[in-house]
Amino acid sequence: MLSVRPKIAELVMQLYGRALHPELFEVFAQKRLERGKVAPPPRSIAASDGVAPAGVSGEIDPEADGYEAIVAITSAGHVVHWRHRGLTLTEVCASSHQPLPQRRRLMSHRVEGERSDRVECRGGIVYETSLALETASSEALYAYQHEFDLMNLQGGALPLGEGGDSNGLLHRFEASGRAGLSMGALSFVDIQSRDRSLRVRALHTFPDDCAIVKTESVFRLPG
Repeated sequence: MLSVRPKIAELVMQLYGRALHPELFEVFAQKRLERGKVAPPPRSIAASDGVAPAGVSGEIDPEADGYEAIVAITSAGHVVHWRHRGLTLTEVCASSHQPLPQRRRLMSHRVEGERSDRVECRGGIVYETSLALETASSEALYAYQHEFDLMNLQGGALPLGEGGDSNGLLHRFEASGRAGLSMGALSFVDIQSRDRSLRVRALHTFPDDCAIVKTESVFRLPG
């Protein structure tokens, strides 16, 4: 487990077709949500898998067509655990040095410049993501983070998106002490849930590198 904000050059965005053990991450803020009727995990799922093999549905209520998700801010970035019936997807924004498994890893991109990707899963489920790395001066970064701090003090008036149910997570980290900087990193995650989709927008600052990482991902059900 890594408890220190990594250097920006180490950051990787990954997607798994399985659950990952929660003890792999240091969680600072977390939110769980359900949309619609959610089926329990199939009995055939092994604890180490978190996702049923192709063609295995288990005893799932056909009317349970909703989804559940757990979104968490971690030391390096964030984790999104999303499940619909027998399918589990886990998005991880973390350091490349984080000891994560390679089994059932569907996507892996270093965070640099701008990038987008799309993964089509069984049952017509689609995952789409886009990410961008931006640079900013220390002064601009401080003003940016100060704006979030002020909005948080004003009763959680965070810049949430429109449509569906929207909830935000915000965490301010202590300064790392590297390079003589006294500014701690900030992570903000906006969660927008609709009946057929979940949209997660994340923003992570890296004061030591004068950088801001922005990601936006959608987990979409068919129909």
